[in-house]
Amino acid sequence: MQVLLVDDHPLILSALQSVIQGLGDNVVVNGVATARAAREALQRDGSYDLVLLDLHLGDANGFDLLADLRQTYPALPVVVISASDRTSDVIRAIDMGAMGFVPKRASNETLFEALRLVMSGSVYVPPMSMGMDSGGSTAAGGSGGGDYAPAGAPRGVGNAAAGVPYQTQPSLASLGLTPRQTDVLALLLQGKPNKLIARELNLSVETVKDHVAAVLRALGVNSRTQAVLAVSQITQQHGTFSTWRSPPQR
Repeated sequence: MQVLLVDDHPLILSALQSVIQGLGDNVVVNGVATARAAREALQRDGSYDLVLLDLHLGDANGFDLLADLRQTYPALPVVVISASDRTSDVIRAIDMGAMGFVPKRASNETLFEALRLVMSGSVYVPPMSMGMDSGGSTAAGGSGGGDYAPAGAPRGVGNAAAGVPYQTQPSLASLGLTPRQTDVLALLLQGKPNKLIARELNLSVETVKDHVAAVLRALGVNSRTQAVLAVSQITQQHGTFSTWRSPPQR
C-alpha cells in the first residue's frame, strides 16, 4: 500500500510516517509538507492508494486541497488527520468527500482501525453526536450533494444518536434495506451524485432519488452527510459496511 502523507509540521510528519509504516512491511509512506508538493507527487505517481491530509498547511487551506483532490482523483480515498476535532470540521470534511477524519490526539490503535475501515470501503469518523449542535441546528446537515428530508422518518440511527455520543446503534442488517438500496448506499458513501449512481446501476435518476430517500428514512437521517456519519458509527460497532453489501444488481 502506498500512502501520501501531507502535513507541514516536521515532527508530526515524521511521527505519522513511522506509525503508518508500522501497519505492515508492504506499506510505503511518502511525506510532503505543502499542498503544492502533494499535487506534484500525485502527478508524478498515480499508484497511491491513500492520502492522509492535515487541514492546516503553510501554503494552502486543507479543505481547498481536499476539494481539489476529490475532483481530480475521485477514486483516491482521502483521510483527514487534524489537530481539530470540532464537529463542524468533521462534518465539513465528510461532506466534501473525505473517507475519514482522525484527530491527532487519537491513539495509534484508533488510527490503524480508521485506516482499516477506509481501505475496506467504509468511512471513519470519531465518536460524536449526530443530533443537535449547541445552536439547535442539525449537526450533520451539510449540503451533501442533494439532500432529501423524508417526512415522518422512523426512529433510526440519526434519532437514536441525538445528543448521545457514540451510543449503541442498530446494525445495517437490521434496517431492512433491499439489495438495490444497499448498492445505492454504497455508492452514496463514495460521494457519487445521483447521475453517476444511476449510470453505474443502470437506473433512472428518478429511481435513484427514490432509493436515496428510502435509505435516508431507514437510517433516520435527512441528508447524505448524516447518512455517511450514521453508517460510520454503525460499522465501528458492528463491522465493515462490506459485511452487509451484496454485489451490485445489474
